[in-house]
Amino acid sequence: MRDPNNPCIFCNVTPKDYVYENNLVFSTFDPYPVSKYHALIVPKRHIENHFYMSDDEIISCNKLIKKMRDKIQLLDPTVAGFNIGTNSGIEAGQSIMHCHIHLIPRRKNDVDNPQGGVRGVIPSKQHYQRKK
Repeated sequence: MRDPNNPCIFCNVTPKDYVYENNLVFSTFDPYPVSKYHALIVPKRHIENHFYMSDDEIISCNKLIKKMRDKIQLLDPTVAGFNIGTNSGIEAGQSIMHCHIHLIPRRKNDVDNPQGGVRGVIPSKQHYQRKK
C-alpha cells in the first residue's frame, strides 16, 4: 500500500482534478467518499492542519466550501444538509498530513439517527440526552 504522505497526495493533485480553485485553495471530490459528492477543500500550500492556515487561506477555504455546497445541491437536490470537518493530528484521525476540509453531503434517512452529527467521531458521545 502506497504512503499518501510520501509524496504528499494533495501536493500532487493536478489542476485537471480540481472542481474549483482560487489563488490559495482548490476543491475536488473525495476518491473514498462517505456519501455521493463528498468533497475536499485543500490549501495549495503544504501545511499540516487547520491551525496552521493563514487568515487568507481560511477565508479562501470558506469561499470554496460555499461554492462546492451550491454545486453539490445542483447535482443532487436530495441533499438536505452537510457535515463540515477536518482532522487535526493523528489522534484526531488525520491520516494525510496536509490540511484538508471534508464537505460531506447528507440526505434524509441516510442513517437511522443523525443526532449529534460530528460528535459521532466518539460513538459513545454521539447520541446524548439534553439536560433540563
